[in-house]
Amino acid sequence: MGAHPSGGYILDELHVGMTAEKTVEMTEQRIQQFADASDDFNPVHMDEAFASKTAYRGRIAHGLLSASFGSAVVGTILPGAGAIYLHQSLAFEKPVRIGDKVTARVTVAAVDLESARVTLKTEGYIGDTFIMGGEAIVRVPRRRRPAKD
Repeated sequence: MGAHPSGGYILDELHVGMTAEKTVEMTEQRIQQFADASDDFNPVHMDEAFASKTAYRGRIAHGLLSASFGSAVVGTILPGAGAIYLHQSLAFEKPVRIGDKVTARVTVAAVDLESARVTLKTEGYIGDTFIMGGEAIVRVPRRRRPAKD
């Protein structure tokens, strides 16, 4: 599924089962930029010599960097523009390394018309390998803003 022409879905347009995804390559530059933005310079992410002596036997990307690709789906595709995160649970199953292509998949699990909240199943994959999963609750606009003249 691609982005809605308006830049986002409103509450009435969403239904259980809608799915969208985005694939992003993990790069050295992304890891460095995330470390700079988050101030998380854990050597397991930044220092190959240190990371090679850990259980991961080499550098791994920040888990929240990989999870942020799901945030990109929520904010730009499904539900898209105007969606506001209220809650996110996450469980990480496998590490992500430089060069991996991470696919973030978001699926509508429930729509609450009364509260204008949508529950989303959030998943991450490298190829067919499941690397992370969770659930998000987002607030979704009930109507579109009129176009500015």
